[in-house]
Amino acid sequence: MPYEVNGTTVESDANGYLTDINAWNEEVGKAIAAAEGVEMTEKSWDVVNYLRDEYINNGGNQPNDRNIVKAMSEKWGEKLSSKDIYTLFPMQPSKQAAKIGGLPESRRKGGY
Repeated sequence: MPYEVNGTTVESDANGYLTDINAWNEEVGKAIAAAEGVEMTEKSWDVVNYLRDEYINNGGNQPNDRNIVKAMSEKWGEKLSSKDIYTLFPMQPSKQAAKIGGLPESRRKGGY
């Protein structure tokens, strides 16, 4: 299921995850979000950028939903619940936001 972005084809696997993390940019992220039915807001991008930073700069770390809630609570200066993050990414935030961020599919089970 490749994505078409500005006249360029970006390859993905059967589940819609990019086959090459380096092919990602914000425009690709927007195309994946549109395919996922996710409206990207500033907070949505914060989550995506957090996951990308953790994966790229922290040895392939893929935070679960609980860690996302904790990190975004700190970043946004408010106490969040998992419901707040699921509002942004209804199909499991740790996986859906990672997909939009061009990261590999997580093989982890569950959000906690």
